[in-house]
Amino acid sequence: MKTLLITGGIGSGKTIVCDYLRAKGYPVYDSDKRTKELYDEEPSLLDSIEEAFGESIRDEAGKLDRKKLSSVIFSDPQKKKILEDIVYPVVKEDFIVWRCGIEQDLVAMESAVAMDNPLFSDLFDARVLVSSPLQERLKRVEARDNASESEVMQRVKTQNYQEGEADYVIDNSSDLKALQSKVNELINKYI
Repeated sequence: MKTLLITGGIGSGKTIVCDYLRAKGYPVYDSDKRTKELYDEEPSLLDSIEEAFGESIRDEAGKLDRKKLSSVIFSDPQKKKILEDIVYPVVKEDFIVWRCGIEQDLVAMESAVAMDNPLFSDLFDARVLVSSPLQERLKRVEARDNASESEVMQRVKTQNYQEGEADYVIDNSSDLKALQSKVNELINKYI
């Protein structure tokens, strides 16, 4: 089984690539979605975070208060690193268990952070970067999230993707048919 990392900046089209892989029958692990689920499914994860932070990050129902967590980690870069050190190993283990339950020639993980984190480096046969011009990305995210260009640029500035770090680059600056053709080339290369 070959395992691909699908990554890219906000609005690059990585989700479209992953949706196409799923449509072709290849399982894709959505790390953002699954991480949110793990916060709800693994009370010990919240316990560990609260112990490390020295404060509660739960709402009245005992679930993760996402706004509170965001305010804590974005106001203190050290706490963001602490959070990542707690959560990323849990996500990695969850991915490994997920992948072990699949009988398929090819699987993928969609993640915006796995390419830059050495913890994940042993999981992938190829790191695939979905790339698109900045102005196109801005337009896509502004429309998708009903956000201003300055709001989107703030998010873009926190991301750093270098094509040289990827094993394979998919240029998403054309139409959907061209993108699907490039994904087909990727599939053929790795299976």
